[in-house]
Amino acid sequence: MLRCMRTTINLNDQLLADARRLARESGKTLTAVIEDALRERLARHSSTNRTNGGFRLRTFKGHGLQPGVDLDNSAALRDLMDDLA
Repeated sequence: MLRCMRTTINLNDQLLADARRLARESGKTLTAVIEDALRERLARHSSTNRTNGGFRLRTFKGHGLQPGVDLDNSAALRDLMDDLA
């Protein structure tokens, strides 16, 4: 059984006008438009958090992996980084 709760929210006047226009044009109720928008936003937020653990991987410009660099050899990597410093 679907249970609904009446609630009050404060919306920006222009946002409310846009939502009412969308409801009228799509033949939906204002409630349905707001529910759809909220569901869509929550789904995007949820899928973003699932895919990357909630953090953004920082990337930098460069030329990629250099020839002769073996990522499986930590001692060699340390030596290369020491040479760059």
